[in-house]
Amino acid sequence: MIEAVNPPEWEKPKGYANGMLVDGERLYTGGQIGWNKDQVFEHHDFIGQLEQTLANIASIVRAAGGEVTDIVRLTWFITDKKAYVANQKNIGAAYRKVMGRHFPAMSVVVVAGLIEDAALVEIEATAEIGKSRKDV
Repeated sequence: MIEAVNPPEWEKPKGYANGMLVDGERLYTGGQIGWNKDQVFEHHDFIGQLEQTLANIASIVRAAGGEVTDIVRLTWFITDKKAYVANQKNIGAAYRKVMGRHFPAMSVVVVAGLIEDAALVEIEATAEIGKSRKDV
């Protein structure tokens, strides 16, 4: 069974799904960017957008019945390699604020641009819902 996942308080996506849950276990998110639930950018800096992007992913995972510790893979798309390299400490702090000390497999890809002009980062996630629970 495959079902679309969208946090109930979010704007409905048009032409895509925020997440797709397969057999109640495997979750694949669409690329998330640093806008809020109303699709408005509150932050125009890399760190602010990164934190919001990760929070968006966490919301989708929770809407599917999981926790951030169920995330097994993140693929990051960034528009500015120099900003990424220069902000490692702040990136780590923003990451841990949302994800804690859970570090899944990750890739970071530098891209020329993203579809939303204001977006500085886009991240896709894969999660195995419920697999990180100790009682499973």
